[in-house]
Amino acid sequence: MDKTWMQKNRRSKEYWDGLQKFLDYAFQNSSINGMILCPCKECKCGVCITRENAELHLKVYGFVKGYTHWAAHGEFVYSSAPKPTSHDISHGVRDELDDMHGLVHDALGIPEQDHTRIDGTEYKSQLPNVEAEKFYNLIDNSNKELYSGCKRFSKLSFMIRLLHLKCLGKLSNKIFDMLLDLLKETFPDAMDGLPKSYYEAEKLMKELGLGYDKYDACPNDCTLYWGVDARRKHCETCKEPRWVKSENDSTGEGRKIPHKVLWHFPLKHRLQRLFMSSKIAGHMRWHTEGRTKDGNMRHPADSPSWQTFDFHHPEFSQDSRNVRLGLASDGFNPFKNMSSTHSTWPVILMPYNLPPWMCMKQPNFILSLLIPSPFAPGNNIDIYLKPLIAELKELWDVGVNTYDASRKENFQLRAALLWTISDFPGYAILSGWSTKGKLACPVCHKYTCSQHLQNWGKYCYMGHRRYLEMNHPFRKVAKSFNGAVEYGKPPGRLMGSTILDELAGYSIKLGKKVSDNPKLPFNWKKLSIFFDLPYWKDNMIRHNLDVMHIEKNICEIIMATLLNLEKTKDNKKSRLDLRDMGIRS
Repeated sequence: MDKTWMQKNRRSKEYWDGLQKFLDYAFQNSSINGMILCPCKECKCGVCITRENAELHLKVYGFVKGYTHWAAHGEFVYSSAPKPTSHDISHGVRDELDDMHGLVHDALGIPEQDHTRIDGTEYKSQLPNVEAEKFYNLIDNSNKELYSGCKRFSKLSFMIRLLHLKCLGKLSNKIFDMLLDLLKETFPDAMDGLPKSYYEAEKLMKELGLGYDKYDACPNDCTLYWGVDARRKHCETCKEPRWVKSENDSTGEGRKIPHKVLWHFPLKHRLQRLFMSSKIAGHMRWHTEGRTKDGNMRHPADSPSWQTFDFHHPEFSQDSRNVRLGLASDGFNPFKNMSSTHSTWPVILMPYNLPPWMCMKQPNFILSLLIPSPFAPGNNIDIYLKPLIAELKELWDVGVNTYDASRKENFQLRAALLWTISDFPGYAILSGWSTKGKLACPVCHKYTCSQHLQNWGKYCYMGHRRYLEMNHPFRKVAKSFNGAVEYGKPPGRLMGSTILDELAGYSIKLGKKVSDNPKLPFNWKKLSIFFDLPYWKDNMIRHNLDVMHIEKNICEIIMATLLNLEKTKDNKKSRLDLRDMGIRS
């Protein structure tokens, strides 16, 4: 498609005519409820608006710089597959015949090839026996018609569609089994050869690379029965049995019902699938090949932290397909208002190789762990992170052989974790530095400036002016701050090597019932398990605070105090503290 009009003056006829063609294309291929993502310089593909408003924005502001590949509006450079319509996007299901043959190739890491010899006879690729059997069984199911004469569904695509509906409709396993029984009674010919229960269908999903592993855990968060502890029947720390006891079974070995279960979704297969999709594989190199490098920060690849990582690890950065990941975790109540204390912790990974309009979208999130409830793991979260850290170490040291569908070649894929994202309490859980008390600031570290308020009974942190320039006028304004002039200098950046030196020689046991741990210096609670990653100590930024708590909660409190609303901090206790500090009468 000719896009030279995008470089023309926005007042020219060529630009206006080309703009109408773009809007026709975008609304035909990517509209949702009559709206599209606006690609203007102000919205930057972050806001959905109507055609009238999109036309106005693009006439006034123009397109965002570098947006010549209309990826957010239905243009796929690396694939000749049919493009989804608005109906497909809104329902999450393609309306045309599903490509099950391609899905099987992608799931097993086997590129689709021409299965014809030069002389015209067909042949099959040589594969390991086990993989070959699995591959050809799935290929057979992907080619079998659901019933004689059915061109719309194969047996494999029909079962996947049923599982998709189960997920969207939140059907229980029992209801899904009853639905399969009803379909089998109604259409016996069509259901012949398909899974007879959700348990069998679950096995099918594992063969397609969408499986998971379950590991038992100690009820006191001391031990994960994984790796060297996989065969243990009791926790070595608290001596609790692995399984729930019953009246007739003092050890629980009869029924083997675990106290807690960690759900682990293997990372390697999910990273491989990013490159097996020809639509996404090209975008995984965007941070190097498609990013506008003008000094402005639009993406983590523009940050000093990313560039510092490249400097420390040049071999890793040589191949732009190596994946940079961010980890986000927080507790939530899956039962809404049924119990305010119930907390399940998902651990989610984001692939930062993708462009901004893709990397933070829900379809590209990678659920890695589901940490069991009903209580937050707290300081013991490292017990549950062990399988993920082991995977990340393997992906750094060895990598995994992966097929790149966009370049039609195999390569050794490696991955690295750049940082974590959490709220302030989550920061303490992931980093090991307590965010409460006298030394609560994880940036200032042992140099935190704090003052205990006698009336409020809380700590106040007022050392932020030392981060200003030495000649800044705010340094001398005592009355507006803590009643003193600020002459201090900001502390240096806390390096990973400094943390390792401070905690060297300390051995910490994890678990709710452990009481004999040594007292750690400053505000440390543990040495984070992330330091097991060989590159973690060199990362410029190891932990981030999420935007929502900073923008919403803090702004909400400031506005409530200024406008004297319900959540105001202006009360008798705060005024007494201001008097004691010598700021107000």
